[in-house]
Amino acid sequence: MSDDDPRAALDAIYRGEAGRVRATLIRCLGSFDAAEEALHDAFVAAAKQWPEQGVPINPYAWLVSTGRFSTISRWRRQARLARALPELAPELEVDVELERPDLIQDDELRLIFTCCHPTLTPDARVALTLREVAGLTTEEIARAYLTPTPTIAQRIVRAKAKIRDERIPYEVPSAADLSARLESVLQVVYLIFNEGYASGEGPNLTRDDLCREAIRLGQSIVRLLGEPEALGLLALMILHDARSAARIDADGELVLLERQDRSLWDRTRIREAEQLIERALSARRVGPYLLQAAIAAVHVEAPSFAETDWAQIVGLYDVLRRLDPSPVIALNRAVALGMRDGAKAGLAAIEPLIEQGGLEGYYLAHAARADLERRLGLGAAARRSYERALELSRQPVERRFLEARLAELRLGLAPKP
Repeated sequence: MSDDDPRAALDAIYRGEAGRVRATLIRCLGSFDAAEEALHDAFVAAAKQWPEQGVPINPYAWLVSTGRFSTISRWRRQARLARALPELAPELEVDVELERPDLIQDDELRLIFTCCHPTLTPDARVALTLREVAGLTTEEIARAYLTPTPTIAQRIVRAKAKIRDERIPYEVPSAADLSARLESVLQVVYLIFNEGYASGEGPNLTRDDLCREAIRLGQSIVRLLGEPEALGLLALMILHDARSAARIDADGELVLLERQDRSLWDRTRIREAEQLIERALSARRVGPYLLQAAIAAVHVEAPSFAETDWAQIVGLYDVLRRLDPSPVIALNRAVALGMRDGAKAGLAAIEPLIEQGGLEGYYLAHAARADLERRLGLGAAARRSYERALELSRQPVERRFLEARLAELRLGLAPKP
């Protein structure tokens, strides 16, 4: 038993291990719903026993075993065991501390590939995996998709029903199928990272647990497949994460890229990411994640914000937009265009994206427009745009930043350096 404070340890273990425990229980029990109930039972039991008995040496194994045997007991009480046990017994007897000979050793990664089954629609695959593997709420997923929450909830319900009704097995796909499912898997991992890097809710801008988990999964995918896009995504996440120490100041306030202290950036991790990019480029197959990693690399290679090679960044966005013509990519390109060709050119590119491109409900689009309007001296327009961004933002750190910009405009002040 550990000497750690049991209640504090339980909270930390829930944040760090709930996803892995859930994934293992899904593999063992063969059901999302049964695994969710078992996970709940396991943590309820831990809350009761750990304060008295202490934290187990291997909390993950304890939680899996407790949740699994709780399910067996429930099935006995419900008189279902006689029917269920013959099929489930081999999995229920698995020692969770032993390695399995499967191609994918990581239960969470195995579950991601399973959830990305080709019979599910692409949107359903991603939504289901974010909910069941990453533990994101339907609201968080909806925000990442720029989609209404009820729509996401329906996708998740339908995906679960399809898996249940069509008896889609919880199994490791073949090597050929792994590559075919890679696009959806990478999308899931990146959305997990994004929710961690810019958390939509809560007191903190970032959720380090989600960032670490996404990078860990990215490393596992690279070891498994080594595809250029997997390398590109891992490099992209590491490059963003390497700047994390400079994104928030001592008062907990947001620091934009242009104001960040670059001496705080983790140069060791940046070099690691650059090596991943070089390895990916050697395959001569360029995809959206690799291009985004290349753009991030241009930013971190610049000695200062003023010396950023905006022409190269716009050129990379031009290529990226042909591969991924999404509104958010177009928005990022417009911001870069505003830096290369001036605020007037950037504003002309952003305005139609907001009005016609599906970004009316995306607060960052309005914040970007406000910044360009401010640079052009369009104070009234900038205030309206910042106010709209503030209406749409729910993150306290981001809201304080927007409120500060509004206050500066009302007082006729330039933004603080």
